Amino acid sequence: MPDHLGEFDLIARYFRRPASSALLGIGDDCALLQAQAGMQWAVSTDMLVEGRHFFAGADPRQLGHKALAVNLSDLAAMGAQPHAFLLALALPAADPRWLGEFSAGLLGLADAHGIELVGGDTTRGPLNLCLTVLGLVPDGLALRRDAARAGDELWVSGTPGDARLALGHLRGEWQLAPPALEQVLPRLHAPQPRVALGLALRGIAHAAIDVSDGLLGDLGHVLQASGAGARVDADAVPAGAALAQQPLQRRRSCQLAGGDDYELLFTAPAQRRDAVLRAAAQAGVGVARIGDIVAGRGVLLHDAAGRELAPDYASFDHFADR
Repeated sequence: MPDHLGEFDLIARYFRRPASSALLGIGDDCALLQAQAGMQWAVSTDMLVEGRHFFAGADPRQLGHKALAVNLSDLAAMGAQPHAFLLALALPAADPRWLGEFSAGLLGLADAHGIELVGGDTTRGPLNLCLTVLGLVPDGLALRRDAARAGDELWVSGTPGDARLALGHLRGEWQLAPPALEQVLPRLHAPQPRVALGLALRGIAHAAIDVSDGLLGDLGHVLQASGAGARVDADAVPAGAALAQQPLQRRRSCQLAGGDDYELLFTAPAQRRDAVLRAAAQAGVGVARIGDIVAGRGVLLHDAAGRELAPDYASFDHFADR
């Protein structure tokens, strides 16, 4: 093994593989991708910064998985089929052990979703991961934030709040027993993007968004874009086994404001309820109806008995001191 691992050696050893779907992949000034008739590109970029989005010293294999997973989640929210991605990577040092683990986690998830790394950049600096993903969706079938309509039912996949419960333990906000911690840590460190569900919902759902910053906050983005309001039953949001054992206020806070679960929050016409359930079964993901889209603006939050709750659950803000 050479004493010094240069930029191009690093790329060739850990990230370069023969092009498959791309006409030209890593190794030139640009990648070349073939456009397809009747399809639209869905493109998204996410950045993960050490100390802001993940703890210093995070497991590199898990970090590689999560870096791609959060980007695939954006494609899932649009109903797009993953196609290719680019990686911009700043590293304090070119550590072969770290790079081997990171690339294994990254490319393992890429292979699971049939998505190809086609380019990017590397440099020395504070640890920073920036990925750009490209997906394909048939013309007119993208799930957009501005498509929610009054009369739609509001649905969510999975069990939001698990990742925030794990994060609270790691921050010392509360303590979880080992069995509970083992249940929720994978939701924080290795989320599973709901790509199959996003694809299955094409032509059924109206609007969708992935829950990355908090359920109510992300719902607010849909409502603002759609010019609509919502009624949400806080107690209809499904809870995982560990979260269900927590005090009520902690459970609600994790579910409604936690984020980082990368579940899908989506709307669909009431008459398509059976189709939603079939799509979820096809994708192998549980979904729950948690409310309705209504005329007007804002969110009316209530409990299972219909009592109104204050919707003051602050979501994650990249520029806030939290």
